[in-house]
Amino acid sequence: MKKVTGLFFGSFNPVHIGHMIIANYMATQTDLQEIWMVVSPQNPFKNKSSLANNYDRLHMVEAAIGDNEKIRASKIEFDLPQPSYTIDTLTYLKEKYPDRQFALIMGGDNLASLKKWKNYEILLRDYHIYVYQRPGYELGDLQNHASVTIMDTVPLMHISASYIRKCIKEGTSVEYLVPDRVLKNLEDTGLYRS
Repeated sequence: MKKVTGLFFGSFNPVHIGHMIIANYMATQTDLQEIWMVVSPQNPFKNKSSLANNYDRLHMVEAAIGDNEKIRASKIEFDLPQPSYTIDTLTYLKEKYPDRQFALIMGGDNLASLKKWKNYEILLRDYHIYVYQRPGYELGDLQNHASVTIMDTVPLMHISASYIRKCIKEGTSVEYLVPDRVLKNLEDTGLYRS
């Protein structure tokens, strides 16, 4: 029986409590046995200029996870061609970890735009997708697909990394919006201040 690993991709720029609540929910209240928070170097649909350094973001995710044994940070995409396409990462992971079965974790906004993704048909054919709803986003016509499970009990927070970056730039407190160890890291490094 293969270990089922949920892949939670994100810029995590920076990682915040909303991300951690989703990761923990998926690790403890689904049939996923572990969650990898995959730090994406460059999302093909996002502007790279606002991204903090890959390793700074990875370090913050590691700090946020702490000693939780069911969640881990992954830098798997750092060594793959840029921009990162989910299907390419999954193909690589399947070869590297034949003992694991991978599933995707994504927000409802991503499900609605999934048909724009590279080889989305293969994603739907070969992988299970766990979707947490995001307020204000329609799930689209893939919500009833056999490979999609809508998780409508995930506690969601109306927090965004862009809001956190804006607060830091303006010198406003982000305490309680990010895990304590991430807050300390942000204060120590001065990330996002300028």
